[in-house]
Amino acid sequence: MKLTKERLYVLLSFFSIYVIWGSTYLLNKILVSQIAPFYAASIRFITASILIFIIAKILKIPLKITKPQIRNTLIAGFLFLTIGNGLVVWALKYVDSGFAALEISAQPLVVLILLRILEGKKIQPMSILGVVIGCIGIYLLVSQREMIGQEGMVTGMIMIFICMLSWAYCSLFVSKADLPSNFFVNTGYQMLFGGALLLIGSLIVGEERLPFSSWNTEIINSMGMLIIFGSIVAFTAFNYLLSKVSPEKVATSTYVNPIVALILGWYFLDETFSAQSIIAAAVLLTGVYFINTKKTITLFKRFKKEF
Repeated sequence: MKLTKERLYVLLSFFSIYVIWGSTYLLNKILVSQIAPFYAASIRFITASILIFIIAKILKIPLKITKPQIRNTLIAGFLFLTIGNGLVVWALKYVDSGFAALEISAQPLVVLILLRILEGKKIQPMSILGVVIGCIGIYLLVSQREMIGQEGMVTGMIMIFICMLSWAYCSLFVSKADLPSNFFVNTGYQMLFGGALLLIGSLIVGEERLPFSSWNTEIINSMGMLIIFGSIVAFTAFNYLLSKVSPEKVATSTYVNPIVALILGWYFLDETFSAQSIIAAAVLLTGVYFINTKKTITLFKRFKKEF
């Protein structure tokens, strides 16, 4: 198969959302150990947007967008970043980075269900099986007594689920919305609006804003990696993929993200995961596989031919 320029971009973009985003759970967990979550997320996205606009100016990429595009990037920034990311960062104050990634791995189930509810898309037999298996995996993950008993754990789980809904709905929204044609510019405006709304949220809830002079090396390095790789590189790749492939395929990043997050959380933060969590992860990812596979179940195929 010939490796075209577009195909190479798609492959590199998938690598970005698979591996880089898997590491953001660890980096955000480090940040919220010292910095208020909404404040930290707002700094990340506002700084990333400014850097994107500076790079765009250097490359002579036009930044002008239409009024409908301003509205749509505002909506996307709110759903993807203010809600879809901000609440995850907040939840990481209470849940392990690996656990958060595992719960979010159920996102393809949410995308599929929303496609059915909002767009009337027919769900194939294999996908139905995937939803059932995925729901079992979610139950195994969130029903662990030792986790539920931890302070703030249930609230954190609920917040992450809200993030999944917001992210899944916005994935469908941006695939059809009028957005800036340049993916770099599109990302910049979404981050500017999403970061600004996060800062407003931080002010409303009265978060403490730790001055930059008090940041240690670990915090500075984590923020820098989140800005450059987690925001500018990976989120630009994400927006690019949404215009090139289906939302379900983009959501397959949840195959790899939890594995990367679990390994990094275990290695750097000494996070532990139970046998039930491992089983839940296997069941969840099996469900995601069935949702995205193009294969058909022989029983259903034969049934369809006979009737």
